[in-house]
Amino acid sequence: MQDAPPYHRFKDFLAPGADRYKILGDLLEELGFGYSSIVLGRPEHRLRHFFVLPHRGQGFPAGEFPTIVLVAHYDRVAGSPGANDNSAAVFMLLEAALRMRDDKLRNWLIIFTDKEELGPGEGIRDQGSYGLAKGLRETALKDCRYYIFDACGSGDTLIISTMADHLIKNESGPGAAHTRRVVKALRDGALKTARNLMMDRVLLVPTPFSDDAGFLRAGLAAQTITVLPSREAAGLASLLRNKPEFINALISRDALLATKFPAPETWRSLNGPADTPHRLTPKNYGRVVKFACELCRS
Repeated sequence: MQDAPPYHRFKDFLAPGADRYKILGDLLEELGFGYSSIVLGRPEHRLRHFFVLPHRGQGFPAGEFPTIVLVAHYDRVAGSPGANDNSAAVFMLLEAALRMRDDKLRNWLIIFTDKEELGPGEGIRDQGSYGLAKGLRETALKDCRYYIFDACGSGDTLIISTMADHLIKNESGPGAAHTRRVVKALRDGALKTARNLMMDRVLLVPTPFSDDAGFLRAGLAAQTITVLPSREAAGLASLLRNKPEFINALISRDALLATKFPAPETWRSLNGPADTPHRLTPKNYGRVVKFACELCRS
């Protein structure tokens, strides 16, 4: 599996100093996907997002506009290999794209986003997904269903994040009510997809924010999907049931650093030198890939 497309470029993608933007673009060319690279932001903070199409063209033929958008960020924290955050999910979505193309599914679009990771002193409006979502709201893509795949490479339990509920719980007005309805529909769609696949390890819990934070702040709802080892997932669910006050720590990401919060070890290894391929579980990749494909069949 690790030597078969698209995974044959995975090690290159993780290498120190790798030009991940170029590697991903070259890989899309090699795999024969149509794609566009969208450049946003100021010259000194230029962000480059990939829009991957189910065909070789640069647009969507009449009558084939997508309703499902799968998202994964391809950037990483400086000094981290970024194996689980978020290289694995990027390559899983590429595998899903290959399968969907073979099955002649055309109801999808994949977006690989830049700058999901925030630096010191930066806020949600600095996320690449924030500016991206603001632009998407002005296009026909505003009505698509957005599913974000983040840190999906280690474990066997699919986590359908409920963090969006907590991010918007204090919002009011008709816009907030609409966002809540969309968030619920996205979550229901994810749960239905898991049932269709008869997946036996699925959990609803809050997770540290991902690109969903930038999307939500820009007024575009999105559902984050992640993965944890079953023991870590069960421990997290039990902890948050008994100590719901930790949810606020998760929102700010302080939980991953706080010594009093026993965050899952998988999450603690992110954004640092410990995020190596040794923590990945490729035998479980198929669960995520099938889930992504099934979302696009609905």
